[in-house]
Amino acid sequence: MAISQRKSLRKPSGGRYKQKGRKEKVNELGREPALTHIQKRRAKYVRTRSAYRKVRVLAADTVNLFDPKAKKYEQAKIKTVVENPANRHFIRRNIMTKGTVIDTDKGKARITSRPGQDGTINAVLI
Repeated sequence: MAISQRKSLRKPSGGRYKQKGRKEKVNELGREPALTHIQKRRAKYVRTRSAYRKVRVLAADTVNLFDPKAKKYEQAKIKTVVENPANRHFIRRNIMTKGTVIDTDKGKARITSRPGQDGTINAVLI
C-alpha cells in the first residue's frame, strides 16, 4: 500500500469526514524515511518531480564539521549519536536526522543538514 501525505479521512474522535469522491493523486504520495545510520557511506538516488533527483544518505561514517571559533570546515569521523530531538528511540539505533547531536573525534556537534534529503551530513561543533 502506498504512503500518502493527504489529509486523513478520519476525525480525531474516530468519525469519518465526508468523502471528496476522488482517489489519491500522485503528487500526494510519500516515501519511506531514509533512517540514516552510522556505517560505511551508502546513498540512494530518488526521482522527484521534473528532472530533479534527491540523494538519500542511508549510512555514513564521516561528517563535514564546521568549527565556529576557527571558522573552518573539516571532515570528522562519527562515533555515536548522543541526542536526537526527532525521536528518543533513534539514539539507541544511531539514526541521524536534522538537529541530532553526534559525538565525533573532534567533539560534540549538531547536524544542520537533512541527510535523508540533502545527500550530505553537515554539522556545527557545540
